[in-house]
Formats: sequence, C-alpha cells, structure tokens
Amino acid sequence: MVNLLKKITVVSSMSDQADADGSPETRSTDEHQRLLEEITTLFEHRISFNEFLGFRIEQLDPGPIRISFQMRPELIGHYLFGRLHGGVISSVLDVAGGLAVMMGIAGFHADESSEQILQRFSRLATIDLRVDYLRQGIGLEFLAEAEVVRLGRRVAVCSMRLTNDEQTLIATGNASYIVS
Repeated sequence: MVNLLKKITVVSSMSDQADADGSPETRSTDEHQRLLEEITTLFEHRISFNEFLGFRIEQLDPGPIRISFQMRPELIGHYLFGRLHGGVISSVLDVAGGLAVMMGIAGFHADESSEQILQRFSRLATIDLRVDYLRQGIGLEFLAEAEVVRLGRRVAVCSMRLTNDEQTLIATGNASYIVS
C-alpha cells in the first residue's frame, strides 16, 4: 500500500497559500469531494483485502465513519452455524477506525490538498486493537461505525461498533493508531 501512495506526487502546497487575513486557505468543496472519492477508491479497490471482504464505505463525512458488507460463505467462521468469522469482525473494525482517523487528519489539516492528506495516510498504522465480541455474527448485512475519540500529533484513538441488519450489536472495539 505504501508503494501505491508513493506514486502520488504533491503538485502544490495549499498550506503555503493564505487568504487576506493571513490564515491558511481551507480545502475547496471540489477538492474535499475529490479527497472523499480518492479515499473511497483506495479503501474499496486498491486495498485488495478490503475488496475481497466486500467492504463498502457508506459514510465518510460528516459524522461517524460507516462501512457495510454482505454476509457470504467465504466469511463464515463456524460452518455449523454460519457465523461471521471473528477475523472479519476485527478487520472491519480496524478498517473503520483507520478511516475515522484519516477523516480526522483531513479535518485537522483542512488547508492541505487531497494528495497531501493521502501522503499522510502512508504513515498511519494500527498500534493496538481491542475487540469485544458481544454476540454471534449472524446476519445478512453488517455495518461498522467508528469515531475518533482523540487525535493527537503522534497517536489517535478510536471507538468502533459492529451491528447486523437487525441493528443487533455484534462487537465493539477500541484502537490506537500512529499518525506521524
């Protein structure tokens, strides 16, 4: 993934630009939309693991990050009961947390271009992930939500939830991410 991001070149630094009062310009609506599209493409298609699991971004901005996916035979962890594999549960919670951090970084660095924000993503990594499996992963569709609890200069902390299509809470998670 880092190789994909190294191919992105920073064309200009929006942070060098300032408006009349000397404060940095914020990202334009078009540039912000481009950022959302690029993050969506990156997470849904360029990260083949996410694509294999069928993760689809439902919401990036505003509010909590939302990722959905459909139950499929390849995701079953217990063949007798057809339950979702615990590794899929932890993966979607981790991905949702990472996306929440990315959007937090994008909001904090509102003066930077899409390319600069995506470059920051190359330094993002999970430090710690805790998952509490509360109920069996049974359902036709699942929805993961994540919100940033704290975004610091070096570390971000997120809280995540996974529910099924009947809004039953399946699992919760908390994670720490390195951001610098």
